[in-house]
Amino acid sequence: MYNVNAIMKQAQKMQEEAARAEQELLDRRISASSGGGVVTAVVNGKKDLIGLSIQQDIDATDVETIADLVVAAIHEAQAEADRQAEEVMKKVTAGMPHIPGLG
Repeated sequence: MYNVNAIMKQAQKMQEEAARAEQELLDRRISASSGGGVVTAVVNGKKDLIGLSIQQDIDATDVETIADLVVAAIHEAQAEADRQAEEVMKKVTAGMPHIPGLG
């Protein structure tokens, strides 16, 4: 049988660790570039776009290419944020017992 008090204590600890992990992810800065570094996007660990830079020597008349590079850089930065968030959350849930019927 499960020790309910121990599980509750562990759940509370996990909740506190999850809150710390959330803050850690908000504080992270993850960047990715496209077009050989022509465009660089920066997101936090929650995938919010917080910065974007475009090299000045790019052909400003090729708007479609610029837009594609911006989208590619953002997607890559967000994909890396997903990978990092998954790693952080795995640490939070490590050791939590599996209770049948709860996931």
